[in-house]
Amino acid sequence: MSTDRTLVVGAGLGGLATALSIASRGRRVTVLERRQAVVEPDAGTQLAPNAFHALDSIGVGRDVRERALLPEALCLRDAATGDPLARMPLTGTYRDRFGAPYAVVDRAGLHAVLMALCRASESIELVTGCAVAWYEQDARTVTVVSEAGQRFTGTALVAADGIRSTVRRRLVGDGAPKTSGDMVYHAVVPLTDAATALLPGEPGLDGPTAWLAPGRHFVHFVHRTADGRPVLNLGVTHEQGVSEPVVGLPPDTSHVLGLFPDLADSARRLLRLGTGWRTWALCDRDPVERWTDHRVALLGTAAHPMLPYAVQGVSQTLEDAAVVGRLLDCEAAEVPSRLSRYAAARRARAHRAQQVSRELGRRLFHPSGGPARTRDAMLTSLTTEELHDKVAWLHGFRDFAEGDES
Repeated sequence: MSTDRTLVVGAGLGGLATALSIASRGRRVTVLERRQAVVEPDAGTQLAPNAFHALDSIGVGRDVRERALLPEALCLRDAATGDPLARMPLTGTYRDRFGAPYAVVDRAGLHAVLMALCRASESIELVTGCAVAWYEQDARTVTVVSEAGQRFTGTALVAADGIRSTVRRRLVGDGAPKTSGDMVYHAVVPLTDAATALLPGEPGLDGPTAWLAPGRHFVHFVHRTADGRPVLNLGVTHEQGVSEPVVGLPPDTSHVLGLFPDLADSARRLLRLGTGWRTWALCDRDPVERWTDHRVALLGTAAHPMLPYAVQGVSQTLEDAAVVGRLLDCEAAEVPSRLSRYAAARRARAHRAQQVSRELGRRLFHPSGGPARTRDAMLTSLTTEELHDKVAWLHGFRDFAEGDES
């Protein structure tokens, strides 16, 4: 088997986007995935314009746009009173300024689009049921060894294997992810149920809306499932001081409702619709300087896992994929220097997004008392242009030639 290929570990959103980015320049890719069946959760995620610029750079932006819903605004409200705190329009001047839409997509649907494009590419090989154990390298190649003893050799290795990355464990060695102390509760309900729960004129379904309360918030938005059904995505985040990873536990609906003893009537009617709740502890990692090891590089959540408060996890991963794909359009001898340039181009921006995501949880979503009143006064004073200014450094990014001298 030829070694003139790039190895990608992980067939999630980041791994598939990376494979497509590299293959779009005529390079061969082998994607190694530990799961036999590669499935993303049927839950919504939000993509800012920077994500679409990355997708366009990779060559798949049109395919994703066909799956997306385009909300009118992002809204923040006081959870107890229902009073509006901020409404940031996402049409008109927003799209003109940032050059692309803000969208809501289904993670499973987005994954299905990327997977179909990968399977259709003659340059991409997908190997499932292949759990990576370690890697080794010499001056010319890098080899991945699976837990079953399979060996795969290429000129570069890009690790997109998530927050508990096996490759990161060897490359960085920084232990387990950090728990934030916050718990997330998630449910999905048919849109018809949500529409009938609201009275005419009530706030609710024109875009992603967060209802803010001390130490917690409730967020909802509409998206389409992988099979095209419109649904309402419900999420509650609560500061519980949890110190252990928790994934997928099914809490009682009464427990979720009890997290908001004071909640505006319209929000409570939506929250009551939730059934089949699942919960997990929010985790991230501290930013690290080391993303590469000669012919090996970390990407996406393996490199810079972040809390969801800035809604940039997927968008930053797609940016990584766009940049690394461009830079790996090179001769084998150039790979180590190109991966170093990828890390140099991406590190500061991704680290800033990590840090801002942490700060937003404390300062925007969950403060109480005086800090909450200060936040409310600040938010209600902002004009539409000023709201757009606040997100410009994140949403307006489109320079995916950064670090590329060719």
